[in-house]
Formats: sequence, structure tokens, C-alpha cells
Amino acid sequence: MSLSEPQTFTVTVLYAASLLPALVIFALFLVGKFPRWLMATYVGSFILCAIGWELWISYGLVDGLDVASRRPQAMNEVIPMHINWVLNSLGDAAAVGLTGVFLVWLAYGRTNSAFKAWRWGAFAILSAWFIAQNLFVEMYVYQQQLAEGFRLSWAPLMPTGPWYNPTLLNFDGRSVQLQTQLPWVLMTPIYYYLLLRCYKKWGVQTRDGV
Repeated sequence: MSLSEPQTFTVTVLYAASLLPALVIFALFLVGKFPRWLMATYVGSFILCAIGWELWISYGLVDGLDVASRRPQAMNEVIPMHINWVLNSLGDAAAVGLTGVFLVWLAYGRTNSAFKAWRWGAFAILSAWFIAQNLFVEMYVYQQQLAEGFRLSWAPLMPTGPWYNPTLLNFDGRSVQLQTQLPWVLMTPIYYYLLLRCYKKWGVQTRDGV
């Protein structure tokens, strides 16, 4: 069974957003070109995303369908369920989290000032980015797996579970639901706090832009 064009797009985006950044990040870290505080943020956010929702919805741990039941067999063959949560968490940590850090760094004049203490402007940038990318992912990358009728597991950062999950938006024949938008809404303050802690512990002696 071959992949359809939308399925090929989903597979390509997932592997490109998870494995390529991971390889680049670890290679740069090994040669001393990737700051320790950013590496700590990357690893910490990977763990938070995994235990916050990715593990739960991949395996359908609490009153939900596992990912293998929500997608065609062809996709299960190229993205096995047991690595699905790893790939998604890696993508969350890099393509989402570190991109947010980069946007904040740019907005604050290419300095690390927003990582030294809480800045509401930085929080707003992270929040806008996290929500915007999550809308795109739900509507155009994972729509078939997250569509109405597919019951997703409860997770720590999806506290309403499948029991209260109204549709928030319908656009171009695609829907956006509350349950799948909650993770990155709740993750924003957690992520920013993690970022501040990592910078305080490992980055306070680095120069701006490093």
C-alpha cells in the first residue's frame, strides 16, 4: 500500500522536523557550537512534550484511540507507533520550541535579554508562535489523525480529555478542536519558565547572540 500525496507530506514534515534538527543540534553541541543552556532547553522540552501529551495520544493511554488506529496502515509502516511519540517530541522541541527562542531573540534586538528575566513581550511572542504553528499542524499536517470522530486520550496537558472537546473553528473543510489546542496554550508559560531556568544556570556568562 502506497502513501497518498497528503500522507507523504505528513511523513516528510515529521521526519524533517524531528531528525534533521536533532542531528544538527547534537553535532554542533559536540563541537562546542551549540550553547549548553539551549541544549538543556531542548532536552527539557522534549521530555515535557513527551510526558505532557505525546506519549498519551500515541498509545491512547486514557480513554482514547492509539495512533495506529487513527491512521492508514501505510502510514503505520513508515511511522511505527513505538517511535511516533519520539519523533513528535523531537519536532516539538526543535521546530517549535527552538524556533520560538529564535523569534524572541530576534525581537529583542538579537540579544539574550528576554532569557534573563520574565518579559511579557517575549511570552506573547512564544504564545503567538506556539498557537499559530499548532493550528497549522492540526489543520494541514495531522487533520486526518485528529479529525472529529477519533477519540484522543486524556493527557496532563490535555486536561479536558475526550470528555469535553468542542470544535473551536471550521475552515476550508477542516476543524480545530479544544483538546488538541490546549497542549501548546498550557505549554507556553512552562516552556518560558524552563528557558529562564536553563539560561540562569548555564547561560548567564555567555555573550548576547551566543
